[in-house]
Amino acid sequence: MNPSKISWHHLSPEDLLTRLQVDIQQGLNETEARRRLSQYGSNRLTPRRGKSPLRLLFEQFHQPLVYILIVAAAITAFLQEWVDSSVIFGVVLVNAIIGFIQEANALKAIDALSRVLTISSTVLRDGQRRTISASELVPGDVVLLQSGDKVPADLRLLQLRELQIDESALTGESVPVEKHLATLEVTTVLADRYNMAYSSTLVTYGSGLGVVVESGDRTEIGLINRMIASATDLETPLTQKIGQFSRLLLWIILGLAIVTFAVGVWHGHAMLDMFMAAVALAVGAIPEGLPAALTITLAIGVSRMAKRNAIIRKLPAVETLGSTTVICSDKTGTLTQNQMTVQALFAGGEWFDVTGTGYTPDGELHRNGATIVPQQYPAVLECLKAGLLCNDARLLAEPDNWRIEGDPTEGALLVAAHKAGLHHTSVNDEHPRLDSIPFESQHQFMATLHHNLAMDARHVYLKGSLESLLVRCDTAFDSQMQPTALDKILLQRQVETMAAQGLRVLAFARADHHYDAVQHDEVMSGLTFLACKP
Repeated sequence: MNPSKISWHHLSPEDLLTRLQVDIQQGLNETEARRRLSQYGSNRLTPRRGKSPLRLLFEQFHQPLVYILIVAAAITAFLQEWVDSSVIFGVVLVNAIIGFIQEANALKAIDALSRVLTISSTVLRDGQRRTISASELVPGDVVLLQSGDKVPADLRLLQLRELQIDESALTGESVPVEKHLATLEVTTVLADRYNMAYSSTLVTYGSGLGVVVESGDRTEIGLINRMIASATDLETPLTQKIGQFSRLLLWIILGLAIVTFAVGVWHGHAMLDMFMAAVALAVGAIPEGLPAALTITLAIGVSRMAKRNAIIRKLPAVETLGSTTVICSDKTGTLTQNQMTVQALFAGGEWFDVTGTGYTPDGELHRNGATIVPQQYPAVLECLKAGLLCNDARLLAEPDNWRIEGDPTEGALLVAAHKAGLHHTSVNDEHPRLDSIPFESQHQFMATLHHNLAMDARHVYLKGSLESLLVRCDTAFDSQMQPTALDKILLQRQVETMAAQGLRVLAFARADHHYDAVQHDEVMSGLTFLACKP
């Protein structure tokens, strides 16, 4: 199997899976994944070749004004003006050392930052859904995508649900592209390959499943990376102005020295004396303090930016950043440990508190300050079951802690269910999932369809915002799971109480009829609530 130079968009799904030797239901096994990782290498873009410390040091002297100072220092040394020569050489050396230290430290910081900023991917390995670092992906890996994911490698899509991907970083197209599964012609251009998902693009809507066909430098973004690596570095406005000033100053000084020499000889002075005078004039006219003043000023700016966690690799770059007056930024995610914990729930018309923090499933359910047995409260169990089944996360036990694979909020729901004795594996075995509608911002809910083996019935579970679920419900469950009238005003009041405490509120519902009830906005029953906060 050689996954390079193949028109993946042109292959049928059967040919694709045969070439990559993978089962879409099982994915790769760990042994084969490790073998392919050693064969194809990590799924990383090769960074631009770094500079050796010696070259980095010599580049600090690669400035027109520094050239003038070096020539001046050499001439003054030739004239045995040792003090002047030492001062000029000292200025040049200090200037180079400051620039070298700053650039070396910045390169180290950038390298450390690139190692920290890793992307995770959800894959199928040995038939199990796992979250791994994107750098471990290999051709043949089965990758699951959902809204908000960054595509970790070049994928051929084999399953999708209303999948749209923002490919502007690759094609320049400003509008997200809607994906399809149809096999395409060999000559189809990159922007029209609707059955492919490319590395570094962003999933904006829907969900999908694809197989890795290219990784690392063999991806389309890898080709762009190689072209960028060969591009010429541009000068900043400051370095351009310094270069122009240095060249102008050089010609002015040389012109004055020549005029001084010519006038002196014309007036009858000895040529040697006039040469020495012209050299002295040239050396005196050179502003040897200018490079040091510029370097020190820029270094102060870099130091101030570093205190604000901004990394400046080259000193002149701080001039451009320093002239910035407005920075537009956007915050996403949770600015904590990125862990969510269920704190309270409102089910069957009653309040319950949940103890414990983090993802360790050690905690209890309390009602009016007293510990309860969850099995005696059917509405509570149904609420937690809804959060467990309408869920794509996994709770994993490790030797020293518990870990969540998936969304932190969904992880909090698993932990809360675990505290009530509901375990993910057993409950899912008793209620196998038949279909699902992924969460989207325009829907404000996620829905899953399950087959209840014990009752031989089908249930649709929803979780989402109160507004999106209220319009789909006409009844609520009481504490013993009996349908009652839905009091929307009471529910709104309870949600406001939770929100006032800094809780993030999710609503849950269950429908006991056909799946089209979700798609066609028909009435559902069984509204209940659970609240989370970081």
